[in-house]
Amino acid sequence: MTLPELEALLSEEQPAETAGLSAVPPLLHGDDDDMKRREVLGLLAVTGALVALPDAGDATRGRAASTLLETGDALHRSLWQVYALSDAKHVVFPAVRAQLDVMAKGLAETRTAVDRSRLCRMTADLYQLVGELFFDANRYTDAAQCYTLAANAAYAGGDHDLWACAMTRHAYVELYARRAHAAQPLLAAAFRIARRGDDTLSTRHWVAAVQAQAYAAVGDLAACNRALDEAEKVHTLDSAHSHNGGWLRFDGSRLAEERGACYLQLGRPDLAEEALTAALAQPLSLRRRAAVLSDLAVLGAHRRDIDQVVHYAEQALGLADRSNSGFIGKKLDGLRGRLAPLMSDDRVSTLGHRIAALPRTA
Repeated sequence: MTLPELEALLSEEQPAETAGLSAVPPLLHGDDDDMKRREVLGLLAVTGALVALPDAGDATRGRAASTLLETGDALHRSLWQVYALSDAKHVVFPAVRAQLDVMAKGLAETRTAVDRSRLCRMTADLYQLVGELFFDANRYTDAAQCYTLAANAAYAGGDHDLWACAMTRHAYVELYARRAHAAQPLLAAAFRIARRGDDTLSTRHWVAAVQAQAYAAVGDLAACNRALDEAEKVHTLDSAHSHNGGWLRFDGSRLAEERGACYLQLGRPDLAEEALTAALAQPLSLRRRAAVLSDLAVLGAHRRDIDQVVHYAEQALGLADRSNSGFIGKKLDGLRGRLAPLMSDDRVSTLGHRIAALPRTA
């Protein structure tokens, strides 16, 4: 796929987004999209086998491999940019799905060790994005498979930072499935891998930020604070070169919201409110804003402050309606579990019903 082809494919998807996303998103919903999902997982199996095979030692390079080596990196950066800027993440799926075919063909055609290493790195990049799409749809098992392939491909391509990021994304799956103990060894491995990478990049700081969430989930305040302090060291890096805007986007700008979420989970609303309020004052993507609003609503539920719950939950629900994001639905599910003591209030009861009606996959 070329960049003009990407632009044409994305423009075909634009009307669904501008129509207010009232329709069910065309990703991972219904029989037709179950078939698309199986196709992606089938390609994942094929690609995993190709990554594991040694190069053939033949200097001849196929057309798909040549195209990827010339334009693949730029195309993948564009896909990540569209993903990051889109309120509804599913709009990038058709272009990503098309590129998966090209990646598999390119890996099958490559003949030299140098070309194969580059294509393995591209594979690790692309499958982290596929994993993000599955993750946003709450398809955690599928996301984990994508991140596992991405980690294996990054290892084969000799890129420690790319490898550590794939491991960290895999740990996120366990955290959001409420399996913090399963996330911790993944994060410990990711941190060791990141230390062998490029020390001008923010990889190890991002790993530390996610480790803080895992420590918060098991109630370890001291370890959580140490990990957050380690993550804050990202601000000592050259911000213009510490991340790439794609598979590595951590620049420290989201630390306030992550600190607030950690303190909320640790049962420290006094510490959480300051961090979450500071986060909400920053420019945030739709998903990040919805997450902060959900946490502030949870904080209101903790205090039995119905006005605060309704104020923030209504805003988060509005963003959920705009995006059809399973991730936001999952965050609001966490709030719904805190509303039981307040259900005698009609406004809270209505909120609970609206949250229950949100799609759980996108």
